[in-house]
This record gives sequence, C-alpha cells and structure tokens, in this order.
Amino acid sequence: MILSGLEDFDSKGKNFINIGERTNVTGSSRFKKCIVEKRYDDALNIARSQILNGAQIIDINMDDGLLDSKSEMINFLKMLACEPDIAKVPIMLDSSKWDILSEAMRWIQGKGIVNSISLKDGESDFIARAKEIVSCGHAFVVMAFDEKGQADTFDRKIEICERAYWILVNAGIKPQDIIFDPNIFAIATGIEEHDNYAVDFITATAWIKKNLPGCYVSGGLSNLSFSFRGNPRVREMMHSVFLFHAITAGLDMAIVNAGQLMVYDQIDQGHRDIVESVILNKHEEASAQLLELAKSLSGKTRVESNGLQEWRNEEVEERISFALINGIDKFIVEDVKECYNKIGSALNVVEGPLMDGMNVVGDLFGSGKMFLPQVVKSARVMKKAVSWLEPFMVGTDEAIQREKILLATVKGDVHDIGKNIVSIVLQCNGYEIVDLGVMVP
Repeated sequence: MILSGLEDFDSKGKNFINIGERTNVTGSSRFKKCIVEKRYDDALNIARSQILNGAQIIDINMDDGLLDSKSEMINFLKMLACEPDIAKVPIMLDSSKWDILSEAMRWIQGKGIVNSISLKDGESDFIARAKEIVSCGHAFVVMAFDEKGQADTFDRKIEICERAYWILVNAGIKPQDIIFDPNIFAIATGIEEHDNYAVDFITATAWIKKNLPGCYVSGGLSNLSFSFRGNPRVREMMHSVFLFHAITAGLDMAIVNAGQLMVYDQIDQGHRDIVESVILNKHEEASAQLLELAKSLSGKTRVESNGLQEWRNEEVEERISFALINGIDKFIVEDVKECYNKIGSALNVVEGPLMDGMNVVGDLFGSGKMFLPQVVKSARVMKKAVSWLEPFMVGTDEAIQREKILLATVKGDVHDIGKNIVSIVLQCNGYEIVDLGVMVP
C-alpha cells in the first residue's frame, strides 16, 4: 500500500503499521479537553508525540455531541498542514458521519485513509462513497457492517467482507485501496457471548487475507481491553498478545496507542499464559483468571479462601456490601434474609445496604479502580438479592412498581455492554425492561 503525507509511505516490507489513536476525542479525554478549550498547540503536541512514539499514520476523530465536529476536523487538518514534522505522515480521517468525511478528505494532502464506509445504508450509497473517496486520491476502511447490523461472529464477518469486496472490485475499485475492519470487540466482559470475539477477529483476518486478494485488514485495538480500563498494565498485555496472534494471521495495521505497546516476549510467562487463554478463549475460567491477575496488578487485595471467614463475621449490612463489591453470590440470599428479619422492611433492605453497596461499586468503576467484569458480577448479585426480596413487597405498599422502560442504543451506536449493565440494574430496581437491541433508528 502506497500512502503519503508530505513524505511517501510504502507498506511493503513492514509486517505491521501503527496508527496513532490519541488524536481522537472519543478515545482520549486529554485530546478532547484540548479541542474543547481551544488549546490547539497542545492538541498538535499530542499528534507529534504519537509520531515520536512510532505511529506511522495518525488517526483523527472529532465526533462529539458537544463539538462542531466538521468545523473542528477541518480546522485541525489545516493546522496539521503547517507542521511539517506531523504532516509528513499520512492521515486517517475517522468519523461515523459521512458529511464530515466527505468534506474533510478534500483538506488532506497526499494519500490518506478515510475511516470508514460500510454497507449499512445499502449498496448504492456504499459504491458512491467509495468512488468519491478514490476520486480524491485516498484509500478507505470498510467496516464489517451491513443492512442487518454489525458483524460479531466469524461467519458474519467473512460474509460481509466478501460481499463488500466483490461489490467494490466489480465497480472498478482497486483492492489495494480497500482496508477491511472486521470489528475488534471487548472480551473478558463477564458476558459469555463475548468470549470468542478475539478468536473470531483473528480467524476472519486470516480468511480475508487468503480469499480476498490485494486488500488489507485493520482494527481498533483499544476496544479489545475496554473491560479493564483503569489498569494499563493488563490492557498493554492484552494488546501485545492479541497483536502477536492477529499479525501472524495477517493483520496489516491497527489503531493503537503507539507509546504503550509491550514486547510480547518480555511479558512474564505466567501472566502471558493467562492473557493468552482469554485472547484465544481456551477455557471457561480464562476471564476469571485474568480478573484475578488484574486485581493483583492494580494492588487490590485478592479475596482468598482463608479470608472469607473474616468478612463473614461482620455485621450483616457489611457482609452484603462486601458481597456486592466483590461479586460473591454464595451467601447473598441468607444475608438478605437475615437483614430483612432485622430491619423488617424489604424496601428498606433494597434502598439501604443493597444500594449502599452498589453505590460503592459505581464509585470504584467511575474512578477506574473496578473493571467491567466485576460490575457485571456485582449487578448479578444485586439481582439475586432483589429477586428474593420481591415477594415480600408484592401486595404491600412496598410493592415494586413494574413500570416499563424501553431500552436500546440509537442508530449509529453498536455498543451493547453498557446497555446490558443498565438493564440489569434497572431490573434490580423493579422496572420491566423491553430491550430493542442496538442500532435502533
């Protein structure tokens, strides 16, 4: 693949291309703050540091509801053009809004990458957008996304990519300008359906490289480890192990934090084995083992079996809080029963010790000291506790009101992890959830 900024960039002979991710308002709070506060010199320094740390392409994204995204994108591109040490590398324009991409790709010099287009709006728009991008001299990313939604299994990934490939080639697009993104999703989330996401991406990458000649494969790496935000050590290990296997399968490039890539062979062997089990979905306990490793690496005390008796001797309210924070459901029914007998009100148990515990969970998660899998486990403990209490509120003044809540992610948003957690917590508080899924118009 031949790209260029002020300088030519040839991918030949490079086994992997680093695309710097930090000039993205959706992924970097620091960069977003610079843009919001109009501190453009600082924003440019972030771009510059990505290149100094090894980024061969920089990804720029201004998608934020509080910004004039199109104006900010074009303004930043103009500033980049005046900085030769940044403008020398190719630019990847990153947006979910076609109007932004269509305008912005006319403001980058050389040959860049437009990220992204897909089949979600149908074949006609897909072909027209691809031809417009090529007419401006750029390559482009094709997301594994069609009219039915985003691909989250191996079969769906290759189905969409194969269809898109032949549509484009038959329309006269050169394969060398096509970069497929088969979707890297979060793993080790505590949700079983997500456990094979990394394997599906890796195997889909190998299939694309074998069956769709001439094209390239990319992905957004940070999505993989989203469950462990707040623990950079674990995230770096996950990224390193994933890249080792994905690059072997044929991954050409990825959007990464260029300054935080670990050397695969330098990871502690024991840690690497645990991470590898999660990446490759080797066994059912893989996620739990990684979670324990994350706790130890963040300095949090592990809940050892010989320590259980100590917390079991606490007051019942403290035991309930401990169980919620640590995701332990073994004793929750008996503790809730004891608390109900002590307080005499099911509603007060819910609004008292149970919600107190969940408030701590929320604070820990918000500060990056607790990870997504732990939140899922805590929510499930909460749900089990409320399910036991609910019969004691039926037919009384304390009855949980079964009001309905319609839940979905809006069109343009395919992320369902947060939605699923909200669903569990709302159900714990007595609401009936009607879940419409993701990408709802």
